[in-house]
Parts: sequence; C-alpha cells; structure tokens
Amino acid sequence: MNKYFLVLLSFFCLQSFAQNQDSIIIKKITDEVLSNGKAYADLHDLCKHIGNRISGSEQAAKAVQLMYKRMIAYGFDSVWLQPVMVPKWIRGSKKTETGKILGGLKPFLVNILALGGSVSTPKDGITANVIEVKTFEELRSLGKEKVQGKIVFFNRPMDPTHIITGAAYGGAVNQRGRGASEAAKLGAIGVVVRSMTLAHDEFAHTGAMYYNDSFPKIPACAISSNHADVLSKSLKENSETKFYFNLNCNNFIDSVLSYNVIGQLNGTTKANEIILIGGHLDSWDVGEGAHDDGAGCVQSIEVLRLFKTLNLKHERTLRAVLFMNEENGLRGGIKYDELAEKNNENHYAAIETDAGGFVPRGFGISDSTIYKNMNAKAHLFRNYGWDKIDLGGGGADIGPLKNNCKALIGYVPDSQRYFDYHHTENDIFENVNERELHLGAAAITSLVWLLCNE
Repeated sequence: MNKYFLVLLSFFCLQSFAQNQDSIIIKKITDEVLSNGKAYADLHDLCKHIGNRISGSEQAAKAVQLMYKRMIAYGFDSVWLQPVMVPKWIRGSKKTETGKILGGLKPFLVNILALGGSVSTPKDGITANVIEVKTFEELRSLGKEKVQGKIVFFNRPMDPTHIITGAAYGGAVNQRGRGASEAAKLGAIGVVVRSMTLAHDEFAHTGAMYYNDSFPKIPACAISSNHADVLSKSLKENSETKFYFNLNCNNFIDSVLSYNVIGQLNGTTKANEIILIGGHLDSWDVGEGAHDDGAGCVQSIEVLRLFKTLNLKHERTLRAVLFMNEENGLRGGIKYDELAEKNNENHYAAIETDAGGFVPRGFGISDSTIYKNMNAKAHLFRNYGWDKIDLGGGGADIGPLKNNCKALIGYVPDSQRYFDYHHTENDIFENVNERELHLGAAAITSLVWLLCNE
C-alpha cells in the first residue's frame, strides 16, 4: 500500500467523520427546537404584549426593552443597545381613514390604508374623477391634460405566474413606492394603489412610499385587491366614476432616538470573525408584525439560544441583531454597517430572516466559495426539506454590509402565503404556525453550525 493511497484514505475518512458529526449536531438542533423551542413563546410576547411597532413609536420602544431583557435572560455573553435615529410617521385614527367609490346609486365603501410616509388629505378628504393605469409609461402617455386634478389609480396586480412570490412583489411594488410622485408630475391630486398581494380578499396592504421633493406631495393610499377590482369595474361601466378618500397622517420633521438590539456569543479561535443572524424589530402600524418580521427576530435569538443550550462549540463569534427601521428608512441597517466599519469589525457572514415564519426551503448565498462549500453539504439538510442552496442572496438590513462582509445570506422559507399577510391587519400571531417557525430556526441554526467552524 503506497503512501499516496494512505493519505487519500485518511482524507476521506476524516471527511466522512466530519460529515457524520455534522449530521448528529443537526439532529440535536432539530430535536431541541421541536421539543423545547422558545421562539414561538417569544413571538407571542412580542405580538400580544407589544403589538405593532412602527419606528419612533412607543410600541417600538417597548419592543426594544422586551427583546433586550429576553436576550439577557437567555444568558448570552453580551447584550447591548445600538442607538440609531429613526423617522417618525403617524397614520392617525384608522376610524377616519375611509374610501368610497362614487358613481352608483349610493357610495360603495372600500377598505384602504394610507401608505407609509403619505401626507394627509385635507380635513374633508379628496373627491375627484379617477384615471386607471397599470404602468408609469401608460400614465405618462396620457399627459398632463388628462391627469391634472384627478386621482390616479395604479392597478397593476402582482404576476401570479411567478413561483417565487418575491419576484411578483418586485415586479409590482414600484407603483406603491414612486406612484405618488409620478402622478404629481402630471398634476394629480391623489393616488390609490392596488394592494401588493396575490390574494383576492378585502385586506388593504400598507407599505412605504417615497416622495420626490421636486414635485408636490399628494396623499396616497392602498386599496384591497377585491375593492380594486370593484373600482376598475365601475370605471369601465362609467368613466365618470369618482373616488373619495380621507387620510389624517402626520410626518414629523425631526428624527427620534431608537435602537438596534444586539446579543452575542463569543467565538474561540476565530472570535474576530462574526456571523450575524438578523431580522427587523419594527413593523407597520397595523396587525402585530408577526410574520414581518417578528418571526425573523425570534428566530435570530433562537439560533444563539440553541448554541448555548446545546453547548455547541463555535470558532467564530455569533451575533443576533434586531434591526430598527427596515420598513420606512433602513436606518438600523445603515447605522450597524457604519459602526462595524468604524470599529474594524470583520463579518464572515450575515444571514437575514425576513420572509415570514413559514416552512424552510433553503438559503441564497452571495459568495461563490461559501456557496460551493454549503452546496456540497446540502445533502445533510435533505431529510429536513431545507436543502435548496442558491447562489445569490442577502436582505434589506444586511445589504449595507455588502462591502464589509464575505457572504450575505438570505433565509428562504416557502413563499406562497407571505403576501397574504404582508403589511396588513391580518399579520397576527395566530397566523404563524409554531412548528414551521421552529423548523425555520432549526434550519438557520444548522447552516450557522456549518459556517462557524469551516
């Protein structure tokens, strides 16, 4: 038996031993979280004791304290608050936030929500004829003469043929984000946007919109998908159909103090290399922010809790980060990156979980080398169902880290139901499945296990 063969045999034996050890650890992680997981109980407390928590609100401040104390109670090596100045926007009373289609024998009441960042309507609301369009190009082709003094109705549905529903969202969301300024260019006095959902129901979906300061700021609201269909049908039957809506929002000029919440388990031989696991603690001001992104926050904490509970040895430092202000400004992610660069921190990987507490499917990984390494080990996840590893990944909060982090990684749960709840009154604790949430925590922890010692 020659020396080369012995070396090769030793290599394969070591590889086989390591993979067998990985399988054992992944089984321990999954058994622990399915038997004794804490993420669901933590989510209950966040949703039911705090509720929705838009940046700058009293609820957001309470959520910071709740999650800070929870991480301390779990005994992490260090827990701290990272100050960040965030914008403040208040919807006002939802009781007076009303919409009506005018053109039939009597007004038809519709479900609307002000878009985040919108200005208020005049006290008595706005009533005007409606121009329906699907794209900005269609709007521009009408010209100022046909748009001036009207309410523009953006009615482009999310494309149902996309299997990954995030792609459908990406193909429709610009009308929500930029629609008001595009319409204001041509003299419109208000904007109504079809809700960003594939569901046909009566929940309006809010979300961020941004003004171009070169044009007037006009009020903007989302309308439920069912009522968008009613408005479209009314316009086809009567081109003189009018729409009324009333919003009483308030944009504050000054930013207010808030915090990212951070917990850490120190590494050993590679303690200077950080693996970040994060979600965003803020939510919109409707519902309870359960899937978006309470689920991601409690999963991030659970990863560290599992490592500590199971006494898993990790060479790299593990850090859970609950970012503030993802929904309407991304200030938390920007501040975190700014301070990481200032402190010369070395991030090996950053994992974002912000796609709901649904059953895990896999991960997207930005770095080609880490992608290849993890893809080669994906068979370890096959029996659990989260073995789909794709090249390319990240997330909004970890995006600013792209120049200071080796790999940005997006956790990918099943996406089919996410936009049923996204930014609605229906995003509540009761619509999160305990087992699916905990399986997601197991998936992320398993990936972190493979990353932290490779």
